[in-house]
Amino acid sequence: MQVITSNKIANNCKRREDKPMDQETIQGKEKKIEKTFPMGYNEYKEFEGKKYTGMKVGGSHRWYYDRGEWKEKKITPDKWEFAYAVNKRRAWLAPEGSGVPAGTEYHWYILAHQNVKKIDANNYTTSMIGLKYKLAHKRAEKEKWNTSDISQKKRLIQILEELIDQLKGEMVETARQNSKLEYHKHLIY
Repeated sequence: MQVITSNKIANNCKRREDKPMDQETIQGKEKKIEKTFPMGYNEYKEFEGKKYTGMKVGGSHRWYYDRGEWKEKKITPDKWEFAYAVNKRRAWLAPEGSGVPAGTEYHWYILAHQNVKKIDANNYTTSMIGLKYKLAHKRAEKEKWNTSDISQKKRLIQILEELIDQLKGEMVETARQNSKLEYHKHLIY
C-alpha cells in the first residue's frame, strides 16, 4: 500500500480539468457516443421494476477529499465510535445541467472494511472499501427530509438484515466448497 502525502493530493487536485465533462468523457472514448445527453437528475429512471430519481444506476463519481479530521473513541475492546468531517470536490466538473441544486443534503449509511497498516510510531496507511446506502435526502428548497427518522431506521434494519442473509449464504457456500475439497482430498489420498 502506498502512502499518499499531502503534496501528492495537491498535485492530483491541480490536474483536475476546470471544464464540464462532455458526452465522450462520460461514456469513454472507445464506446459508441450517443447524440443525446444523459437523463437529468430529476427525471424518473427504472431499476428492477422500481422508479427512482438521481444518478443512473451504473454511473460513477471520483472525488478528492480535502484534509479532514477523523476523531475516534474506544467504546469496548473491539468497538470504536468515530466522526469524520471534510469537504470533497469532484475530480472533474459536473456536466452542465446535471446534479442537484446547491443546498441539497443526503443521509448515507456506510458499511466498509477499513484496512490499516502501521508504518512507524505516528503514521499508518489506511484504505476503505465498502458500500453506502442512501437513507434519506433533503431537497434544497425543503426544510424536512424526504422520510421520517423511523422510516430511515426501518430502511437501515432492512439493509442490515439483507446483508446478514447474504453473509450467511456466503458462509454456507464456502462450507459447501470446503466439504467438496475435503471429499476430493480423501479420494486422492
